[in-house]
Amino acid sequence: MVMAAGLGKRMRPLTASQPKPMVRVAGKPLIDHALDRVAEAGVARAVVNVHYFADALEAHLAERDTPEICVSDEREMLLETGGGMVHALQHLPDPFFSLNSDNIWLDGPRDAFQDLSDCWDAQQMDALLLLVPHQRAVNFSGPGDFHMDPAGRLRRRAPGRIAPFIFTGIQIVSHRLLRDAPGGKFSTNVLWDRALEEGRLFGTTFTGQWFEVGTPDAIRPTEDALTLG
Repeated sequence: MVMAAGLGKRMRPLTASQPKPMVRVAGKPLIDHALDRVAEAGVARAVVNVHYFADALEAHLAERDTPEICVSDEREMLLETGGGMVHALQHLPDPFFSLNSDNIWLDGPRDAFQDLSDCWDAQQMDALLLLVPHQRAVNFSGPGDFHMDPAGRLRRRAPGRIAPFIFTGIQIVSHRLLRDAPGGKFSTNVLWDRALEEGRLFGTTFTGQWFEVGTPDAIRPTEDALTLG
């Protein structure tokens, strides 16, 4: 599932007349950077949720040949990440990859999806998050998201502290994570908190380089890095 329904407020003014996934970086819309990597990894079908400027995004998606696209329509209500997954669940295998539509990355020795697949253990995990250390997170200036023990189990950064790992927006999600989910819109953080309490939220370290492209100022440094890469 590719998350593409958000309002893109941090990307204004570029999102005043278009959805954030249509913002171009290195001559290509963000959504195509993500979907091209999905196709290259051999994933045959992607569910993409739409809300903001949904018609424009849906028309663009219709022009793609691969992967096959299934649109999850959130025109009536933006459901956030958790609600969006629940809304699309009937179209998603168990487990499924989930990623943000503004993800840009350069793969390391293995592609991002292989990094996750190699570590996935359905008996232990409800979700497996792809994490990147600060030194491989371009444009990122925050304190980080998670600590990870040697077995890959996660704990959140404490308030006022720094954590060594940043969530890339890419993960494997089991249907079990979405059980008994709230109705309507809600964040995946609600489900992650439960998985953390149960010891079933895990992470693995990405072997490549990841770019945060959340604001207009991040576009040029990302383009320069991609050109060099």
